[in-house]
Amino acid sequence: MAPKYIFITGGVVSSLGKGLTSASIAMLLEARGLKTALLKLDPYLNVDPGTMNPFQHGEVYVTDDGAETDLDLGHYYRYSNSPLCRLSNATSGQIYEAVIKRERRGDYLGKTVQVVPHITDEIKQRIINASNQQIGTDVVLVEIGGTAGDIESLPFLEAIRQFRHERPRDCINIHLTYVPFLKAAGEIKTKPTQHSVMVLRQIGIIPDFLFCRCENSLSEEVKDKISIHCSVPKEAVIDQADVEFSIYEVPLSLHKQELDQKICDALGLPKAKADLSKWSAMLERMRNPKKRVKIGIVGKYLEHKDAYKSVFEALQHAATANDVELEIETYESDKVIEDGKVNIGNCHGYLVPGGFGERGWMGKILTAKHCRENKIPYFGLCLGMQVLCVEFARHVLKLQDANSTEMDQKTPHPVISLLSEQRDVKNLGGTMRLGAFNCSLRKGSKAHAAYGKETISERHRHRYEFNNLYKQQCEDNGLILTGVMENDVLCEIAEIKDHPWMLGVQYHPEFKSKPTDPHPLFRDFIASAASRAK
Repeated sequence: MAPKYIFITGGVVSSLGKGLTSASIAMLLEARGLKTALLKLDPYLNVDPGTMNPFQHGEVYVTDDGAETDLDLGHYYRYSNSPLCRLSNATSGQIYEAVIKRERRGDYLGKTVQVVPHITDEIKQRIINASNQQIGTDVVLVEIGGTAGDIESLPFLEAIRQFRHERPRDCINIHLTYVPFLKAAGEIKTKPTQHSVMVLRQIGIIPDFLFCRCENSLSEEVKDKISIHCSVPKEAVIDQADVEFSIYEVPLSLHKQELDQKICDALGLPKAKADLSKWSAMLERMRNPKKRVKIGIVGKYLEHKDAYKSVFEALQHAATANDVELEIETYESDKVIEDGKVNIGNCHGYLVPGGFGERGWMGKILTAKHCRENKIPYFGLCLGMQVLCVEFARHVLKLQDANSTEMDQKTPHPVISLLSEQRDVKNLGGTMRLGAFNCSLRKGSKAHAAYGKETISERHRHRYEFNNLYKQQCEDNGLILTGVMENDVLCEIAEIKDHPWMLGVQYHPEFKSKPTDPHPLFRDFIASAASRAK
């Protein structure tokens, strides 16, 4: 059977949750035994988000094959089992770059290269490529970034219009829109939704389903009005009210409205019963914690929560697995030092996430020192591991000027230095150590105890590494390198000996955590913090 296609667009305002919606639909269809694939189409001209400021774009999610992608792929991973790789995200920058390269080679045989058909044909090919990631894909969900009416989104909307015209029985359109409540008037307003649908209809896209983001569930009267003015059947007007407890309630909310059944009917898909027992059990466990744990996150992009989206989610997954309620305190690393001391409150454990650049470096160093000296659980991710190593070198090995060459190129003790393959790199985009690499674990270590195996695979995004010239000196004094890149000597995991739980990893474990399958290191970190909370 040929794959079916679901196109998800957004209107009125951005940040309505198209990524969560796409991921939730994929999860519901998979619960019915179907195979899904997901694709995010981003309208910006950057080739990928790898060079974008986290305040601009949020988290950069990395796939096993080394693609730097949109954070919505993190939602896809956490909710579904869809294969994710560089075929799962395409930007305008990638699309135009591919077409222009063909033009330079002469592949178009002297023809005038235009948005239609050349750009739209490339977009359609990316959709087909996404459907071919695995054998037997039943449904491909394609999320179009941006908002209906944006100039930069028009080629993508034209492409999906053409795609459906070519496959009228295999496609449906879902439009996610906003239905605001005006407090002053005491009324729900449907006019923004009507205008958003009108924009789509002018392009030639007629929604099959309308997902209405709202504060509270819509009345039957409001649904009738939306149905009439937008020419969408009333049963296809779906509430997406704010959830009370967790974003992981969204699939169950949609299932209660029989969305998965309605989609299967519209596309002629098998009508198997959805098994949501594991997901429901996870939510029930999340609602009934037995104790409370406070975790401090010390980073430099915390004003924009999406910059560390996967970290926050992985902590919640681990808290649920440990039956604890998670309280998170955030500390901007460049603002925590007062009178030479670090002001980070009184948490049961601290996490230092990844980042780039010198700003906030000393705040992170003193956080690690505070955790080491006071036996407080510490978890360092990527740069957070490098922080752990530099702090140890300065205050235990007494190498006072120890540093990373990222922060000080002239440091006499480069405990952290540039990867050898990075020394001649000129371009920033896509040139770091990216993607999944195998790591060998030392038996008897906390890492080995967490994973329960000797070889693991984790995803990377970094340029700097631990300098092995300091390995013996560190290990002789209590900093143990318990994980190394397989068939290599690069440090992947560092642990402080004789400490309840102080561990840093060079990779990004947060990218491989799911609510029903928490990452083992996050799980054990929260378990250690919970022990301290007692």
